[in-house]
Amino acid sequence: MAAFALAKPWDSHVTGCFIDPALRTMRGLDAEPSVLSLLLELPRDTQGEAEAFATLARRCGVEGATWICAQTGLARSMHQLGAWHDLIVLERDIGNDDGGFELLGEALLGCRKPCLVLPPRWDKELVFERVLLAWNGSLEAVRAMHAALPFLAMSREVVLLDGAARVLEDEGTIMPYFHPLEHLARHGITATRRRIHATAREAGDAMLHEARHMNADLLVMGAYGRSRLRERILGGATRRVLGQAALPVLMQH
Repeated sequence: MAAFALAKPWDSHVTGCFIDPALRTMRGLDAEPSVLSLLLELPRDTQGEAEAFATLARRCGVEGATWICAQTGLARSMHQLGAWHDLIVLERDIGNDDGGFELLGEALLGCRKPCLVLPPRWDKELVFERVLLAWNGSLEAVRAMHAALPFLAMSREVVLLDGAARVLEDEGTIMPYFHPLEHLARHGITATRRRIHATAREAGDAMLHEARHMNADLLVMGAYGRSRLRERILGGATRRVLGQAALPVLMQH
Protein backbone atom coordinates (compact mmCIF):
# COMPACT_ATOMS: atom_id res chain seq x y z
CA MET A 1 0.00 0.00 0.00
CA ALA A 2 2.84 2.40 0.77
CA ALA A 3 4.33 1.93 -2.70
CA PHE A 4 0.97 2.67 -4.32
CA ALA A 5 0.56 5.83 -2.22
CA LEU A 6 3.97 7.04 -3.38
CA ALA A 7 3.38 6.14 -7.03
CA LYS A 8 -0.03 7.77 -7.47
CA PRO A 9 1.00 11.48 -7.42
CA TRP A 10 3.64 10.88 -10.10
CA ASP A 11 1.63 8.39 -12.16
CA SER A 12 4.45 5.88 -11.63
CA HIS A 13 4.66 2.16 -12.29
CA VAL A 14 4.87 -0.23 -9.33
CA THR A 15 6.51 -3.65 -9.36
CA GLY A 16 5.54 -6.07 -6.61
CA CYS A 17 8.18 -8.70 -5.94
CA PHE A 18 7.47 -11.95 -4.09
CA ILE A 19 10.44 -13.93 -2.78
CA ASP A 20 9.79 -17.44 -1.57
CA PRO A 21 10.47 -17.70 2.20
CA ALA A 22 12.92 -20.52 1.51
CA LEU A 23 15.04 -18.14 -0.60
CA ARG A 24 14.82 -14.89 1.35
CA THR A 25 17.80 -15.61 3.57
CA MET A 26 20.05 -16.59 0.68
CA ARG A 27 23.27 -14.60 0.94
CA GLY A 28 25.61 -13.26 -1.69
CA LEU A 29 25.14 -11.03 -4.71
CA ASP A 30 27.08 -13.54 -6.76
CA ALA A 31 24.62 -16.41 -6.27
CA GLU A 32 24.18 -17.98 -9.70
CA PRO A 33 20.53 -18.08 -10.85
CA SER A 34 21.22 -20.82 -13.42
CA VAL A 35 22.48 -23.13 -10.66
CA LEU A 36 19.50 -22.30 -8.46
CA SER A 37 17.12 -23.16 -11.26
CA LEU A 38 18.48 -26.72 -11.24
CA LEU A 39 17.77 -27.07 -7.53
CA LEU A 40 14.36 -25.47 -7.27
CA GLU A 41 11.00 -26.45 -8.59
CA LEU A 42 9.64 -24.28 -11.36
CA PRO A 43 7.51 -21.45 -9.97
CA ARG A 44 3.81 -22.26 -9.78
CA ASP A 45 1.35 -20.33 -11.86
CA THR A 46 1.03 -16.86 -10.36
CA GLN A 47 -1.60 -15.44 -12.69
CA GLY A 48 -4.08 -15.13 -9.83
CA GLU A 49 -1.62 -13.18 -7.67
CA ALA A 50 -0.74 -10.91 -10.60
CA GLU A 51 -4.41 -10.12 -11.26
CA ALA A 52 -5.05 -9.45 -7.57
CA PHE A 53 -2.05 -7.12 -7.44
CA ALA A 54 -3.21 -5.20 -10.51
CA THR A 55 -6.72 -4.90 -9.06
CA LEU A 56 -5.36 -3.54 -5.78
CA ALA A 57 -3.20 -1.05 -7.70
CA ARG A 58 -6.20 0.28 -9.62
CA ARG A 59 -8.18 0.65 -6.40
CA CYS A 60 -5.33 2.79 -5.09
CA GLY A 61 -5.32 4.93 -8.25
CA VAL A 62 -2.26 3.35 -9.88
CA GLU A 63 -2.73 2.04 -13.41
CA GLY A 64 0.73 0.58 -14.00
CA ALA A 65 1.54 -2.49 -11.88
CA THR A 66 3.59 -5.63 -12.45
CA TRP A 67 3.80 -8.72 -10.22
CA ILE A 68 6.91 -10.88 -10.31
CA CYS A 69 8.22 -13.87 -8.38
CA ALA A 70 11.97 -13.80 -7.77
CA GLN A 71 13.96 -17.03 -7.89
CA THR A 72 16.84 -15.85 -5.74
CA GLY A 73 17.48 -14.09 -2.41
CA LEU A 74 16.62 -10.62 -1.18
CA ALA A 75 20.00 -9.02 -1.87
CA ARG A 76 20.33 -10.24 -5.44
CA SER A 77 16.67 -9.49 -6.20
CA MET A 78 17.03 -5.89 -5.02
CA HIS A 79 20.33 -5.55 -6.87
CA GLN A 80 18.65 -6.69 -10.09
CA LEU A 81 15.46 -4.67 -9.70
CA GLY A 82 17.41 -1.56 -8.77
CA ALA A 83 18.78 -1.42 -12.31
CA TRP A 84 15.45 -0.16 -13.69
CA HIS A 85 13.56 1.22 -10.70
CA ASP A 86 13.85 4.64 -9.04
CA LEU A 87 12.94 3.62 -5.48
CA ILE A 88 12.72 0.40 -3.48
CA VAL A 89 10.11 0.19 -0.72
CA LEU A 90 10.39 -2.57 1.85
CA GLU A 91 9.21 -3.32 5.37
CA ARG A 92 11.71 -4.12 8.08
CA ASP A 93 10.11 -7.45 8.91
CA ILE A 94 13.03 -9.86 8.87
CA GLY A 95 13.74 -9.61 12.60
CA ASN A 96 16.31 -7.89 14.75
CA ASP A 97 18.73 -10.80 15.06
CA ASP A 98 22.29 -10.60 13.72
CA GLY A 99 21.51 -12.77 10.71
CA GLY A 100 18.54 -10.62 9.77
CA PHE A 101 20.51 -7.41 9.96
CA GLU A 102 23.35 -8.88 7.90
CA LEU A 103 20.87 -9.90 5.23
CA LEU A 104 19.22 -6.47 5.23
CA GLY A 105 22.60 -4.75 5.17
CA GLU A 106 23.75 -6.73 2.17
CA ALA A 107 20.53 -5.86 0.33
CA LEU A 108 20.59 -2.14 1.18
CA LEU A 109 24.26 -1.65 0.43
CA GLY A 110 24.26 -3.74 -2.72
CA CYS A 111 21.19 -2.46 -4.57
CA ARG A 112 22.68 1.03 -5.17
CA LYS A 113 19.22 2.60 -5.15
CA PRO A 114 17.29 4.73 -2.66
CA CYS A 115 15.39 2.48 -0.25
CA LEU A 116 12.41 3.53 1.82
CA VAL A 117 12.45 1.22 4.83
CA LEU A 118 9.19 1.04 6.78
CA PRO A 119 8.86 -0.14 10.40
CA PRO A 120 7.29 -3.58 10.87
CA ARG A 121 3.53 -3.76 10.32
CA TRP A 122 3.40 -0.19 9.03
CA ASP A 123 -0.21 0.80 8.32
CA LYS A 124 -0.11 4.60 8.54
CA GLU A 125 -0.52 7.14 5.78
CA LEU A 126 2.70 8.31 4.13
CA VAL A 127 2.62 12.10 4.53
CA PHE A 128 6.11 13.58 4.81
CA GLU A 129 5.41 17.03 6.24
CA ARG A 130 8.40 17.12 8.61
CA VAL A 131 11.65 15.66 7.33
CA LEU A 132 14.95 15.22 9.16
CA LEU A 133 18.07 15.10 6.98
CA ALA A 134 21.08 13.46 8.61
CA TRP A 135 24.22 15.14 7.25
CA ASN A 136 27.86 14.19 7.86
CA GLY A 137 29.53 15.39 4.67
CA SER A 138 29.80 11.92 3.07
CA LEU A 139 28.89 10.96 -0.49
CA GLU A 140 26.29 8.59 0.94
CA ALA A 141 24.61 11.55 2.67
CA VAL A 142 24.73 13.58 -0.56
CA ARG A 143 23.12 10.75 -2.52
CA ALA A 144 20.41 10.27 0.09
CA MET A 145 19.60 13.99 0.13
CA HIS A 146 19.44 14.12 -3.66
CA ALA A 147 17.19 11.05 -3.79
CA ALA A 148 14.84 12.65 -1.25
CA LEU A 149 14.29 15.88 -3.23
CA PRO A 150 10.78 14.95 -4.47
CA PHE A 151 9.67 14.28 -0.88
CA LEU A 152 11.39 17.40 0.46
CA ALA A 153 9.65 19.58 -2.11
CA MET A 154 6.27 18.55 -0.67
CA SER A 155 7.23 18.94 3.01
CA ARG A 156 6.43 21.84 5.34
CA GLU A 157 9.55 21.61 7.49
CA VAL A 158 13.05 20.34 6.71
CA VAL A 159 15.77 20.15 9.36
CA LEU A 160 19.39 19.45 8.42
CA LEU A 161 20.99 17.61 11.32
CA ASP A 162 24.60 18.59 10.75
CA GLY A 163 27.20 16.37 12.36
CA ALA A 164 29.89 16.95 9.73
CA ALA A 165 33.37 18.10 10.59
CA ARG A 166 34.09 21.72 9.71
CA VAL A 167 35.56 22.15 6.23
CA LEU A 168 37.46 25.30 5.30
CA GLU A 169 37.33 26.04 1.59
CA ASP A 170 40.88 27.43 1.60
CA GLU A 171 42.37 24.13 2.77
CA GLY A 172 43.37 23.31 -0.78
CA THR A 173 41.26 20.18 -1.15
CA ILE A 174 41.16 18.83 -4.69
CA MET A 175 37.51 17.75 -4.43
CA PRO A 176 34.64 20.23 -4.89
CA TYR A 177 32.87 20.99 -1.64
CA PHE A 178 29.15 20.24 -1.53
CA HIS A 179 26.98 22.86 0.17
CA PRO A 180 23.88 21.03 1.41
CA LEU A 181 21.76 24.10 2.16
CA GLU A 182 22.66 25.74 -1.16
CA HIS A 183 21.82 22.53 -3.01
CA LEU A 184 18.42 22.39 -1.33
CA ALA A 185 17.79 26.09 -2.02
CA ARG A 186 18.47 25.58 -5.73
CA HIS A 187 15.57 23.13 -5.69
CA GLY A 188 13.28 25.54 -3.86
CA ILE A 189 13.68 23.87 -0.46
CA THR A 190 14.41 25.88 2.68
CA ALA A 191 16.02 23.92 5.50
CA THR A 192 16.99 24.79 9.05
CA ARG A 193 20.46 23.67 10.14
CA ARG A 194 20.84 22.09 13.56
CA ARG A 195 24.38 21.17 14.55
CA ILE A 196 25.12 18.20 16.80
CA HIS A 197 28.29 16.82 18.29
CA ALA A 198 28.08 13.05 18.53
CA THR A 199 30.63 10.27 18.31
CA ALA A 200 30.22 7.46 15.80
CA ARG A 201 28.82 5.31 18.61
CA GLU A 202 26.30 8.00 19.55
CA ALA A 203 25.23 8.99 16.02
CA GLY A 204 22.35 6.55 15.65
CA ASP A 205 20.75 7.49 18.97
CA ALA A 206 21.26 11.19 18.21
CA MET A 207 19.36 10.90 14.93
CA LEU A 208 16.51 9.01 16.55
CA HIS A 209 16.34 11.54 19.38
CA GLU A 210 16.12 14.48 16.96
CA ALA A 211 13.50 12.67 14.86
CA ARG A 212 11.33 12.22 17.95
CA HIS A 213 11.98 15.79 19.12
CA MET A 214 10.67 17.33 15.87
CA ASN A 215 7.98 14.67 15.40
CA ALA A 216 9.47 13.85 12.01
CA ASP A 217 7.52 11.90 9.40
CA LEU A 218 10.66 10.85 7.52
CA LEU A 219 14.35 10.41 8.30
CA VAL A 220 16.79 10.70 5.38
CA MET A 221 20.31 9.34 5.80
CA GLY A 222 23.13 7.62 4.00
CA ALA A 223 23.43 3.86 4.37
CA TYR A 224 26.91 2.97 5.58
CA GLY A 225 28.91 -0.23 5.63
CA ARG A 226 31.63 -1.17 8.05
CA SER A 227 35.35 -1.35 7.20
CA ARG A 228 36.32 -4.02 4.64
CA LEU A 229 32.86 -5.58 4.82
CA ARG A 230 31.09 -2.37 3.84
CA GLU A 231 29.17 -4.07 1.01
CA ARG A 232 27.73 -6.66 3.41
CA ILE A 233 27.67 -5.45 7.01
CA LEU A 234 25.82 -2.33 8.18
CA GLY A 235 27.71 0.27 10.18
CA GLY A 236 26.73 0.92 13.78
CA ALA A 237 24.65 4.09 13.25
CA THR A 238 22.79 2.63 10.27
CA ARG A 239 22.07 -0.57 12.16
CA ARG A 240 20.90 1.33 15.24
CA VAL A 241 18.47 3.47 13.24
CA LEU A 242 17.06 0.51 11.35
CA GLY A 243 16.60 -1.49 14.51
CA GLN A 244 14.88 1.24 16.53
CA ALA A 245 13.26 3.72 14.11
CA ALA A 246 9.51 4.08 14.51
CA LEU A 247 9.22 6.16 11.32
CA PRO A 248 10.03 5.58 7.64
CA VAL A 249 13.72 5.93 6.79
CA LEU A 250 14.98 6.81 3.31
CA MET A 251 18.47 5.42 2.82
CA GLN A 252 20.99 5.53 -0.01
CA HIS A 253 24.41 3.90 -0.17
